Amino acid sequence: MSKLTTNTVETTLSIHPSWNITKQEQYIYQFHLNQLEALKENQISIAGIKLEEFDELIYVTALIRNTLSKGIKFEMLDLLILDEDKKVVAKETFDMEEFGEMPALSCRPWSFVFQKSNWQNNPDQEPTSLENWQIAFELKKKPSETHQLQLEPSWEENLSQERKEHLKQLVEKMPPLKQNEVNIMGLEAKMNDENNLVVTLLIRNGSLKNINLEQLPLIVEDATKEVIAKGVFTLNNLEVQANTSKPWTFIFPSELISNHKPDLSTWKVYPLTGQAEQV
Repeated sequence: MSKLTTNTVETTLSIHPSWNITKQEQYIYQFHLNQLEALKENQISIAGIKLEEFDELIYVTALIRNTLSKGIKFEMLDLLILDEDKKVVAKETFDMEEFGEMPALSCRPWSFVFQKSNWQNNPDQEPTSLENWQIAFELKKKPSETHQLQLEPSWEENLSQERKEHLKQLVEKMPPLKQNEVNIMGLEAKMNDENNLVVTLLIRNGSLKNINLEQLPLIVEDATKEVIAKGVFTLNNLEVQANTSKPWTFIFPSELISNHKPDLSTWKVYPLTGQAEQV
């Protein structure tokens, strides 16, 4: 019979070289460290030990613990302050370059300054009590491993459930994108009553980062491979989230259309190179 074991690891207090502290202060940090619950191997943890309010600033002193078998450096840290109900009342991103390398199996005190202006309090409510506060790492969500459909709120409201389901299945069945690939695919093209060409595309983002499109130059060919429209669309930073596809409709006004009776039984759209009229 095998016995389950849970090995815990002790960490040694590590004071940053730039911190000129007294022996009494060192004893205080050691005392707080001794009060913390033991960690297992290969963990990074943070625990708050002091919070002070000064006008528009909140000063927080915390202990960061490293139970890895090697030193670690942080580039940036996203931190949260939680109230006694575990609700987020503040979050900030901190540049940790000055923090330097934290030794293996160590615990290092560090101070963080939160701006009160960034706190989540509703101005119509009483200020959140910080009597039983906590500090925590903000764990950013990773992009979904499955490529998904992303709809703007206006599309969510106006599309039927059947149409949404059709788009969702279409996105799921399409060939996977290569890493960091971004492309466009035509969904629908038709002439409207005003003799404008209305083209609906699927903008596909295969990268692990959100992208913002400011302009999109497009050219459209009909079934005869004739160029029937071209133009540059200003999008005002249209965001397509990481690993998602977003549908969007583009309207070519009549003056940018060279053939007002195109054969749209088949058609294609692709980015335009060179100069074209702004839409």
